[in-house]
Amino acid sequence: MAELLGVSADTVRRWCDEGRLVTVRTEGGHRLVEGAELARFVREDEAAYAPEQLQVQSARNRFNGVVTRVERDKLTAVIELRAGRFRIVSLLTREAADALALEEGTWPAPWSRRPT
Repeated sequence: MAELLGVSADTVRRWCDEGRLVTVRTEGGHRLVEGAELARFVREDEAAYAPEQLQVQSARNRFNGVVTRVERDKLTAVIELRAGRFRIVSLLTREAADALALEEGTWPAPWSRRPT
């Protein structure tokens, strides 16, 4: 998650300790940040999501980011994604959003996963 936010793991731990980023504990005692909490944090703290450098690569079929908003109606869906320091808003069919399993807090974005 630290890489996704463009910060060090120590910074993420500090944010959790300060209560800026809410975690839950697993049965094994590990911290877990739920997707909806990560989306809230990214929406509210844009400076925390600025990567140190941008990767130079084709953006086609690859967005490494967090889905921060999903609004569906009967025919369409509005999807907001934070990818690095960029906010991307897309209008697509509800069928496409459902097929991609887009939900607030999904990260990395489902279409960024490379085939295995």
